[in-house]
Amino acid sequence: MQVGVSGTGKMGSAVAARLIEDGHQVSVWNRTRERAQPLLDQGATFTDSPADLAAACETVISIVIDDDAIAAVYDGDGGLLSADLGNTLIIEMSTIRPETAERVAAGVRGAGGRFVECPVGGSVQPARNGQLLGLAGGETSDVEAARPLLEQLCRRLDHVGPVGAGAAMKLAVNLPLVVYWEAVGEALAIAGSAGIDLAQAADILADTSGTIKVAPGRLPGIADAVGGEAPAAAAFSLAGMAKDLGLMSDVAAARQISASVIDAALSAFNQAIDEGWGDREGIMQAAWRAAQTHRT
Repeated sequence: MQVGVSGTGKMGSAVAARLIEDGHQVSVWNRTRERAQPLLDQGATFTDSPADLAAACETVISIVIDDDAIAAVYDGDGGLLSADLGNTLIIEMSTIRPETAERVAAGVRGAGGRFVECPVGGSVQPARNGQLLGLAGGETSDVEAARPLLEQLCRRLDHVGPVGAGAAMKLAVNLPLVVYWEAVGEALAIAGSAGIDLAQAADILADTSGTIKVAPGRLPGIADAVGGEAPAAAAFSLAGMAKDLGLMSDVAAARQISASVIDAALSAFNQAIDEGWGDREGIMQAAWRAAQTHRT
């Protein structure tokens, strides 16, 4: 299949590389061509605009950082909505507001195309291994048309409702995960304030019923980071988690849902960003919080 990938950041590149390995003919577009060079070296072709990507491909996957980046993909000269999409299938995999997904879906349909939103759970390695969690929203016929391709990328694919439902479900999935790391930091701060070795405290936390399944492998690194050890490069940055918290807060406010936990976590993440932690791995929110007590 001829597949286009719009956005060659960490996740977009992992998705494109997976599709190349699966035998698809992959074309890519990115605002900065240099970011796409590793994919070009693997056999992908570069197009000059999202509209050119749609002209060259049966299906286009968009996966970019936020709602603002969506505008570069869809709007203006060279955007997807400027093209005659014919029967092109657009799959939007970015984590964005439900209202944004609904807006671009209407535009795609107006240009003759088909639209499915499918934000995904998982980071770069699951994307590379075809082990993402796919949360599809759209018309049943469109989701079924996208299913064969999405199942090559996802270990589980759920059709959760119309366009907008996928975006809402992705925010719901991310909420407990993101808030958890602030809670871990506060837990380590309490332990550290009692003179407990943070490595020991982290090891104990990893063996409790309140630990999420990804935590045991991460807690030792968090304890090390409190002591000053530099963490590895970020797969999902602290700033990215804060961006998602902001989306959650906006959606909750628009729908009159109480969001005291979201707003408290967002305030904490923003404090860490203000101290220069935004580019670090998002789980390092826990290290930042624990360090506040450890260094006083």
